[in-house]
Amino acid sequence: MNKTFLFDALREATDEEMQRDKSVFVLGEDVGHYGGSYKVTKDLHVKYGDIRVLDTPIAENSFMGMAIGSAMTGLRPIVEGMNMSFLLLAFNQISNNAGMLRYTSGGNFNIPLVIRGPGGVGKQLGAEHSQRLEAYFQAIPGLKIVACSTPYNAKGLLKSAIRDQNPVIFFEHVLLYNLQDHIPEDEYFIPLDKAELVRSGEDVTIVTYSRMRYHVLKALDILVEDGYNPEIIDLISLKPLDIDSIISSLKKTNRLLIVEECMKTGGIAAEIIAQVNDDYFDLLDAPIVRLSSQDIPTPYNGNLEKATVVQPQHIVEAVKKLLY
Repeated sequence: MNKTFLFDALREATDEEMQRDKSVFVLGEDVGHYGGSYKVTKDLHVKYGDIRVLDTPIAENSFMGMAIGSAMTGLRPIVEGMNMSFLLLAFNQISNNAGMLRYTSGGNFNIPLVIRGPGGVGKQLGAEHSQRLEAYFQAIPGLKIVACSTPYNAKGLLKSAIRDQNPVIFFEHVLLYNLQDHIPEDEYFIPLDKAELVRSGEDVTIVTYSRMRYHVLKALDILVEDGYNPEIIDLISLKPLDIDSIISSLKKTNRLLIVEECMKTGGIAAEIIAQVNDDYFDLLDAPIVRLSSQDIPTPYNGNLEKATVVQPQHIVEAVKKLLY
């Protein structure tokens, strides 16, 4: 097993799938000769040429429409959003075309499309580059949504997403690209609809995803030292939610804390709370607690930016309050 950066794990997955299947191609801004904003497509244009690693103009609505049309005709496009915030400019294509065409065509068209790229709150990237679009896309029928969090799951999830017959929104966090981990040399896949049990425990279920996984793990060190035994779940799949894994844990702990970088209003945590309250309320020994980003545009100022996002100490305090 080699130790690999997360961005290289994504590159390996893309390379392997392009080599296996000539219908797979990449398009987006600066994905070719520049190698992508975070080098996920570095040097792939040398191996596969400028048509299969296609540099596009700065016209998100246009190249998203082209990707969807190519998927309808049998290709398997991977669209890289230089920053996922920019894909709001292609929201119409993603919602009214990518998500719906399989249904509105009576099943005559599949849309095997992957839309991937960096998002989340970085380090002073400003409001327009710090969007968390999972809440925006969650309500769109016909999409699958995943958020990778380790080099291992990044590679396995991307390979699964490329082979899937449905449009997949694939979220990567801008601050996780330089994470390193051992990944297998043999080919492997990770399902797009399953959460990961990061740690078994009995006191409280902590559900999280993406970069917040690491804030939870920092909080864990303090909690364990103080005698607490939390169970930690990385959602990975944001749509559909793996509610079964959450409920299986909740049957042991009877307490639920959700930690997300998404905004509080209408976020992923809000949907989890609704589903648990609707169908599994009797499992709860205490009200569900959610820790989310503040509902404001992310400030450029570093200290103000940090104040808008959940920090490990907030998680420690929430667990202690939830248990006592």
